[in-house]
Amino acid sequence: MHQTRRVILASLIGTSLEWYDFFLYSTAASLVFGKLFFPTFDPLNATLLALVTNAVAFVARPLGGIVFGHFGDRVGRKTVLVVTLLVMGVSTFLIGVLPTYAAIGAAAPVLLGLLRFVQGLGLGGEWGGAVIMSMEHGEPGRRGFNASWPQVGVPAGFILATALLGILDATMSEAAFLSWGWRVPFLLSGVLVLVGLWVRVKITESPLFAEVEQKGVKAKMPLIEVLRTHPRALLSAFTARIGVDVAFYTFTIYILLYITTVLGMDRSVGLNAVLIGSACQLVLIPLFGALSDRYGRRAVYLAGAIGAAVWVFVFFPLLDTRSFPLIVVAAVVALVTHAAMYGPQASFIAELFSTRLRYSGASMGYQVAGIVGGGIAPIIALHLYTTYKTTTAVSIYVVIALAITAFGLAIAPKSEDVDRPVPETIA
Repeated sequence: MHQTRRVILASLIGTSLEWYDFFLYSTAASLVFGKLFFPTFDPLNATLLALVTNAVAFVARPLGGIVFGHFGDRVGRKTVLVVTLLVMGVSTFLIGVLPTYAAIGAAAPVLLGLLRFVQGLGLGGEWGGAVIMSMEHGEPGRRGFNASWPQVGVPAGFILATALLGILDATMSEAAFLSWGWRVPFLLSGVLVLVGLWVRVKITESPLFAEVEQKGVKAKMPLIEVLRTHPRALLSAFTARIGVDVAFYTFTIYILLYITTVLGMDRSVGLNAVLIGSACQLVLIPLFGALSDRYGRRAVYLAGAIGAAVWVFVFFPLLDTRSFPLIVVAAVVALVTHAAMYGPQASFIAELFSTRLRYSGASMGYQVAGIVGGGIAPIIALHLYTTYKTTTAVSIYVVIALAITAFGLAIAPKSEDVDRPVPETIA
């Protein structure tokens, strides 16, 4: 039990740092990157272009999932998790020292996009390993709870990234913030990653992977075998995630754009509302993970999807009141529905695949969905509102994505036998 807690803590710290790096970029893209790296465009198009560089990471994440998933199933979960943390930390630090358009011209946005791509590679390999390590070390009856802790890294990283940018933005002049203030959180990543590495090198390898390794039945080409033997599981993982991502990025990233560009309110209003909602998720995600151990992954997951589909039609009218307390209510309830999906999501997806193929299968299914889910969600939401001049269009988009998630839950194969004793030979 002590080792299980240590692994869960290491996974939580590592994923929190990875998501801190990832959300730092997403938040900066919506607030400052348009001005710094695309100054020759009007504000709306500059923001759109900054969001496009943000979306580059979602394209890279499946590639990272494939590459690191392969090695996670071949050489082990622990080694890969150390490498992914280094990849993310170094790329984030380099963004912090990157010259802007004013200094090096068109090379600046190109390099920015390249570093964002590398961030995506690191995160693409991180999620599967952290979730699987936490799940495979724990008791079978607590898998939903144990696997949910790496998911807590999302709100933890978001809080850390958003809070730091928010504090700097609030305490500095706009000129100073745009000049150098925005760089500080990126540079801090270099220090934080050392903490994460120190924790991760002390954990032991997954006992289930060790069994696979001991019996000499590791897959030679895990991804190819996943495609051949787990097509339904891949489709289920892919579709089940889409709505979760679209809802999340609408509730956390697009809200910042909507409040500042449409409502004309200060950016701190949206940042603070999302921070409060994210703080609630720190408790709610493991709670819903535990509930999935008791009531089933699909039941809890589906309840969250239904809740989000209903709430999105309340979400924007509450924002339109321009009342900070009501905007907080909008964000908090929205992120409660997301936590109900996100808590059981880790174990739901990981349990779809057998031990020897789990890293590749879970990473591939999860990360590919990010391209059509979170990667383009803020861009589509912004385009829909710009085109139709109504938030109803955005709400319908979110509901369609959540319907796809419900489909993914419905087609999921049974997963109770995926960790039966590993056979001595694989046919």
